[in-house]
Amino acid sequence: MKLTNTKLDLNFVRSQFPAFKDIICKDWSFFENAGGSYVPQQVIQKLNQFMISTKVQPYAEYPMAKLAGDQMDEATDLFAKMINANYKEIIIGGSTSINLYVLSNALKYSLKPGDEIIVTNQDHEANISPWRRLSEVGATIKEWKINPDTAELEIEKLENLLTDKTKIVAVTHCSNIVGTVNDLKKISELVHKKNAIIIGDGVSYAPHGFPDVKELGVDFYTFSLYKTYGPHLALLYGKEDILKRLPNQNHEFLEGNYPYTINPGGPNHEELCSLIGIYEYFQEFYNYHFTEQNKTLREKIAEINELISKHEEKITNPLLDYLSVRNDIRLIGQKKIQNKNRAPTIAFISNKMSSKELSNHLVRNGIATRNDNFYAWRCLKALGIDTEDGVVRTSIVHYNSEKDVEKLIKVLKKI
Repeated sequence: MKLTNTKLDLNFVRSQFPAFKDIICKDWSFFENAGGSYVPQQVIQKLNQFMISTKVQPYAEYPMAKLAGDQMDEATDLFAKMINANYKEIIIGGSTSINLYVLSNALKYSLKPGDEIIVTNQDHEANISPWRRLSEVGATIKEWKINPDTAELEIEKLENLLTDKTKIVAVTHCSNIVGTVNDLKKISELVHKKNAIIIGDGVSYAPHGFPDVKELGVDFYTFSLYKTYGPHLALLYGKEDILKRLPNQNHEFLEGNYPYTINPGGPNHEELCSLIGIYEYFQEFYNYHFTEQNKTLREKIAEINELISKHEEKITNPLLDYLSVRNDIRLIGQKKIQNKNRAPTIAFISNKMSSKELSNHLVRNGIATRNDNFYAWRCLKALGIDTEDGVVRTSIVHYNSEKDVEKLIKVLKKI
């Protein structure tokens, strides 16, 4: 009998991911999850099913087309419920970068010369460059800089940047280099006091637990679905009362039919439908670990998030402990996971060798990772790190094991 609040059953989790049985993948310890996660069997099955049975133009009256359209709508609705949004607040696009460029293009019409936009230098470039480009329409770009010693964004600095001219603030929920989970709820409250729009980038947060966007209070929130166990798509959430006021960027006949008006063209049909598989995976995850069924989907996601968080903290802290005492290694970000203060996305450099050499050494020992600036080159530059060689990043999610981490530490000890 399954017990509520039991620990995560790793054997069950890994049994859901075909990669761990695949001849190419099975012997590797995979630490490149921040670049893209493996997918569970439910996603693969949904994709195959669509391509076999419903690879037609959706929304016609014949059964294959009707089923295709129904599944596209279902996928969107399920993801809306998982993050506590409604169907009309969800846009599925090709990537987070695309979604944010599309959004910035829509918002630029509400700006006038001298209006201020705040970006950080901690973010991935996807949530920086679309907003910096709005200087082309007269916006003044202000940068919320990290503390170069701690790599943290300090709330006091944001308060000093906010003015009555502030119109947009774009900030990461969790840095893909530093790992810190920023207090997006508090940031949203401060931004709204200036009647400005807050845009949260959850690309490095969502793989460790789908957020409650209403609780965060954000106006827009985005993350990559291929990093949350799905295909190469991305989700953009926007408050309905804002979306309905944005200009139409789609076909003329769609005027007023938001959120389709925001995103030119449409989503990838088969990959959108395969997102149902992510829901099915987490539904099976919940049913395996918990017994209470009289809960909303969002309540179930919150329980799953907690179980995942405890597992990730348990297996990641030994790595953080080890790296933080190595005199020849510089660990970026906080040294311990406590109360979800940081994600298990661990970046570091060595004074013995380049990040490229260190990464190659790990790869030769069966550890899948890489070195790069990971499109957060502004963050590395602020920290005095070579943006070409970058950092070594080892990113963990809930299907990783203690053995994976032990193997990584063992290899690092030989360097």
